Amino acid sequence: MRIDLHCHTCYSRDSLMTYDALLRQMDRRGLDMVAITDHNTIFGAVAFHARAPERFVVGEEIKTVSGELIALFLEEEVPPGLALEETVARIHAQGALVGASHPLDRWRGEALGMENLESIRRELDFVEVFNARTTFSRDNRLAREMAARWGLPGSAGSDAHAPCEVGRSCVDMLPFDGPQDFLENLTLGQIGGRLSSPLVHLYSTYAKWRKRRESR
Repeated sequence: MRIDLHCHTCYSRDSLMTYDALLRQMDRRGLDMVAITDHNTIFGAVAFHARAPERFVVGEEIKTVSGELIALFLEEEVPPGLALEETVARIHAQGALVGASHPLDRWRGEALGMENLESIRRELDFVEVFNARTTFSRDNRLAREMAARWGLPGSAGSDAHAPCEVGRSCVDMLPFDGPQDFLENLTLGQIGGRLSSPLVHLYSTYAKWRKRRESR
């Protein structure tokens, strides 16, 4: 199966992507599944999963005081703004998996960076080693080398905020049944994809502007 493990929807403040638009693009790109990882909420992921449980994984990209983590197979929302260790503990307490999203991206203030990664390396279940929105391929490569050095599975995702980005990066892996089966199969998965144009960030800026305007 082919799965994109990092995707945002209209439930993120910087995306306008609807359920129908996402599903159409998944079919165009030959994706079997997508992990919905909206910023600091699982509301959209739960809604999408309820409509098509075979196509969506419930996830969340969570902003901690030290940077962003990505969680998969959540049942309850994890609030933003907590300490790194507490966020990890809350994810694991519900049997979900925790990973580091775009961990070494030098242009993102939300990236954890090496020092923070070192502090939780034994608690991580996986590391995102290919993020299509990362500007420099070297930063993805360093993340991949780090994951290999620590013996952690690598994940990949488009970090899509617009339909045209969906599937730019994904993992080909065996089908899975639950978090632990997913993790075992991810270890043997094949990562592929290509970087998105930096211009995709303009879409996120437009989405934030439009939502602010509509909320007035």
